[in-house]
Amino acid sequence: MTIRPRFVVLSAAVAASVLAAGIAMIGTADAASTLGASAAQSGRYFGAAIAAGRLSDGTYTGILNREFNSVTPENEMKWDATEPSRGSFNYTNGDRILNQGVSMGAKVRGHALLWHAQQPSWAQSLSGSTLRSAAINHVTQVATHYKGKIYAWDVVNEAFADGGGGGRRDSNLQRTGNDWIEAAFRAARAADPNAKLCYNDYNTDGVNAKSTGVLNMVKDFKARGVPIDCVGFQSHLGTGIPGDYQSNLQRFADAGVDVQITELDVAQGGNQATVYAGVTRACLAVSRCTGITVWGIRDSDSWRTGENPLLFDNSGNKKAAYTSVLNALNAAGPTNPTTSPTTSPTTTPTTPPVGGGCSASTSLNQWNGGYVATVRVAAGSSAVNGWTVSLTLPSGSALTSVWSATNTGSSGAVSFRNVSYNGQIAAGGYTEFGFQGTGTGPAGTPACQAG
Repeated sequence: MTIRPRFVVLSAAVAASVLAAGIAMIGTADAASTLGASAAQSGRYFGAAIAAGRLSDGTYTGILNREFNSVTPENEMKWDATEPSRGSFNYTNGDRILNQGVSMGAKVRGHALLWHAQQPSWAQSLSGSTLRSAAINHVTQVATHYKGKIYAWDVVNEAFADGGGGGRRDSNLQRTGNDWIEAAFRAARAADPNAKLCYNDYNTDGVNAKSTGVLNMVKDFKARGVPIDCVGFQSHLGTGIPGDYQSNLQRFADAGVDVQITELDVAQGGNQATVYAGVTRACLAVSRCTGITVWGIRDSDSWRTGENPLLFDNSGNKKAAYTSVLNALNAAGPTNPTTSPTTSPTTTPTTPPVGGGCSASTSLNQWNGGYVATVRVAAGSSAVNGWTVSLTLPSGSALTSVWSATNTGSSGAVSFRNVSYNGQIAAGGYTEFGFQGTGTGPAGTPACQAG
């Protein structure tokens, strides 16, 4: 997404989705106090789309660092930004977004490899096989540059037409052949085998012809072995949420892909907080909904000028919508999506504990000189009330930040203790914490002690 001359018209009926019976409430004393931490309790992320040009704004980055555990570049990884002239790549601002995410210990969503809009002028002048070759080369080069560092890519953005037909949008990319989306996904998988590959679109939030067209593509891809892992629902909402929002997410999950809310913002009105809470609850109710991203941080950062559609006002103060989202996330407690949102190049094996006790496994995203580790702590057949994970960092490795745990030691033998909101794990359940470090990440299986 970026600024486009359209307004999204959606149902005015507010469907405040109700969490399924059996999801436990957690006490106020144990509730996480930030969006990212509260989402992490259920194995999900809560992210923001950010702009490199605003990273020097102290209020902006203060909220970003405190609240979110995922980031998406607004424009910095799009085609016109990364390949301004053919074959000449510029990753300066894209790398700024990546580094910001890494410094926070956050997931980074790449947005977007191919889109009919925001193409560089040289690409707009191409057509046919020449454009196809240039587009696939672009996917390959950019995905290779960020290999192992991106959690999920929006490989193709907004390729379906509005209206009742459910067909493809006419564009220079579409005119290279109907298989251009498939070719882009195959190229992205070859370039970065470990990134989740997503299709992303707007006005697909409810069951309609457009969302059904996307669903049919997903089913076709899955049947033919075309690599697709997730579908993004932008969710630029007006004053309501489609009544079939949750069931729409579920039908995509049932087709075998993760679903993500990728560009959430809601026009301000008397029920803005209710709509935000409804979207959050819908995601929590779908086990394969792995996270939510809001498109911007403060109202003043939004592309929807005058609609005040975000969780923080122009001054950076929390709005009622913020509180409604936080409460909805905390109400879910330590539940777990069917598919973990963490995908990474290496994962240490683990054997589930027999009987009581806990086990731990580590997933790593590594690059030259650093890494981010996500540690999953799993309970056996009995609930866990408190846990400690111990591991040994390789020589030359040192911790630089830790989230959702407290650490003892920063090099060599280190241990991590649960914090208030993730110490209790239901029988058969899990929670996650993470850390960032310099050097090389841990290779062995960590030890877990319950209690």
